[in-house]
Order: sequence, then C-alpha cells, then structure tokens
Amino acid sequence: MSELHRITFDPSQFGGRPSLRGLRVRVKDVLDLLAAGASRDEILQDYPYLEAADITAALEYAAAQSDHPILRVA
Repeated sequence: MSELHRITFDPSQFGGRPSLRGLRVRVKDVLDLLAAGASRDEILQDYPYLEAADITAALEYAAAQSDHPILRVA
C-alpha cells in the first residue's frame, strides 16, 4: 500500500517543498539522514513525532520523482 498520502505541500512551509504530514520535517531531511547512514530506528528516536510509515513515504516519494520520461532531441 502506498504511503504517499503522508507527503504534504504547504506554500507557507519550506517554500512549498514536500514535508511529512504537515510537520516541520522535509522529505529531504529524512533522505539526507538515510544517505548519511542513519537507521530507521535512529531517525525515529531523534524525531519521536515521526512514524515508520513516514520514512517509507519519503523513500517512495523519492523513487517516484526519479521515474520520469527522458525526452531525446534528435
């Protein structure tokens, strides 16, 4: 089941960049933590208001953003 419903966009927060459930945590923040080697458990300990599904949502959102058509100019 998709967790993308957890991703929110609010022009008054972070310039409309994607965040998690309207919280002041950007998708990018979670992705940066994961890329730096933080585990899901570490992230959830450091951000107790996040839920495990929020981390899944961030990953799912990133995966969807990277899957777009490439137009070639001949």
